[in-house]
Amino acid sequence: MLKFLLVIIISISGSWAQGPMNFCTNDLETFPVQAGGREKPLYVLATETIRYITGSDKVGEFSATEAFCKLSLKAFGMPLELPVSVKVDHIEVRKLLGMKEDQTHLPVMELTAKSDLLMQKTQEIKENNSFKKELNKVQGRLSTYQAIVGARAWTVPVLEKGQISFVPLSEFLTQTRVESAQGKGANPVSYLFEVAKRDYLSVQGEKYLLELRYFKLNLFVWALFASLLGIILFVVMKNKLPGAIITGASIVCQLTAMTIRVMISGRAPITNMYETVMFSGFGALIISIIIFYFRREILFVLAGLACNVLSLMMMKFANGMLDEGISPLVPVLRDNFWLSTHVTTVILSYAALALSWILANSLLLRARFKTVTAAEYRYEVDLIYTSIKFGVVLLSAGVILGGVWADYSWGRFWGWDPKETWSLIVLLVYIAILHGKYTTLIPPTRFVPLVAGSFMSVMMAWFGVNYILASGLHSYGFSEGGAVFLGSFFAIQIAVLILCLSKSGSQVTPS
Repeated sequence: MLKFLLVIIISISGSWAQGPMNFCTNDLETFPVQAGGREKPLYVLATETIRYITGSDKVGEFSATEAFCKLSLKAFGMPLELPVSVKVDHIEVRKLLGMKEDQTHLPVMELTAKSDLLMQKTQEIKENNSFKKELNKVQGRLSTYQAIVGARAWTVPVLEKGQISFVPLSEFLTQTRVESAQGKGANPVSYLFEVAKRDYLSVQGEKYLLELRYFKLNLFVWALFASLLGIILFVVMKNKLPGAIITGASIVCQLTAMTIRVMISGRAPITNMYETVMFSGFGALIISIIIFYFRREILFVLAGLACNVLSLMMMKFANGMLDEGISPLVPVLRDNFWLSTHVTTVILSYAALALSWILANSLLLRARFKTVTAAEYRYEVDLIYTSIKFGVVLLSAGVILGGVWADYSWGRFWGWDPKETWSLIVLLVYIAILHGKYTTLIPPTRFVPLVAGSFMSVMMAWFGVNYILASGLHSYGFSEGGAVFLGSFFAIQIAVLILCLSKSGSQVTPS
């Protein structure tokens, strides 16, 4: 056995003069693996796994692929320690682990020594609160690390009787297989991996590499830059054509990215929080352009671009809240007809209501710090009213379709599930606002702040149920974290309302 391990070490290391483990390079990014029920490039598995454990795409100076490879080879005696630290989010868990106040990560060796403490504390807590969830998450990160260093997380394709199956690296690099490859290629281990990849490609082809291209292209980042540039061009230039061209480029980038994501997953891109944020920003931009076609008001496009920018920024920077990984669907979501109608309609309704929210806050702030004529005020109130009508129609359809899906999936049309209840609350809130505006019960000066504040109900239905309540049958859409984000949103919105409704804040003049 010792002789076998020495063969593995020497084969993988290449030449000790060139540095240990030259086998673990970024050339392995395209190597096919299986994880989460899907076949994908090693780059995707490594990046998702390292990010889950550490919150970063790198370990020290090594990329995720290099680090994943080096950690996996520890199972075969590779003499290299990497500075892996496990991310710990919850302040109470940090205290339990003896971490400093400003410390967000704990070295994996220290965490391993305290694994019994984590398990004991988890068993003591009966309520499934945020503290217990974080304990489970930290233990999950530690277990994932242990699976990597045990060579169980990396699977390798093996050709048997014309069919491809995947085996863990620990079962692939057996003494018999390595000895049979002696004298072939540069070294036996590299030769075995070359054969495994060649066999996989001969049977399955290169379709799995589409996911690598998707992540490498960073199309959503390009869309973010284009949307920001579009806003600037629309504001500073009288000629709107350059802004329209750049906005079109943003739409093309997002459409391309979402199409590739659908091709990879085989489903609509609306099944988790990351995807709903992605689709809502895009939907807001499309709805704004549709309304612009009928109303010929550039403010709609600016509001749509602003919604899009906010969504794209969340996708890029809110990694602790939103997971961009492509995961398999739970059974209740596998009926793509209902997935594509109910969820899409609800998210588009949120997008339309987000347009009204941005328009309302924009009008409030301009009326607070600049002079707005009564005619301008009434005109923009009408624009906000138009956005809400779109949102209410879409949300009504989404709630009804959701009830039909619930009857189909769970045998009941309505069950007062938290997600269902909050969707109904949002619908009733905005119907009341529409009714008040139509009957003049709500004057324009009250209508605008009501619309701005009412979007907090949307955020509660969309994010609050997932991040704060975290219960109900819609648990497949839940995510951890995000409570700080939601609390900050509420605090900022309330502060804007207080500022703009203060006595000295009204600067609406007669027309």
